[in-house]
Amino acid sequence: MREPKVTVKIPRPLYRKIQQVVDGSGFSSPTDFIVYVLRDVMGEHDPKQAAESYSEAELEDVKRKLKNLGYL
Repeated sequence: MREPKVTVKIPRPLYRKIQQVVDGSGFSSPTDFIVYVLRDVMGEHDPKQAAESYSEAELEDVKRKLKNLGYL
């Protein structure tokens, strides 16, 4: 079962920059991009926990996005 989501506030100029990165990147929203980046950063601190936190569907979604970005 997924835990409920919370709201995180970021400066609007940063949000606009993220939106520019997201457009045409394969991410469906700035939120998806932010979650991806935060999981990546947190995984650097605890690789075992990060690997266990992704479902198979989430891993496939990340692979699809990386392919759309030209990394795969």
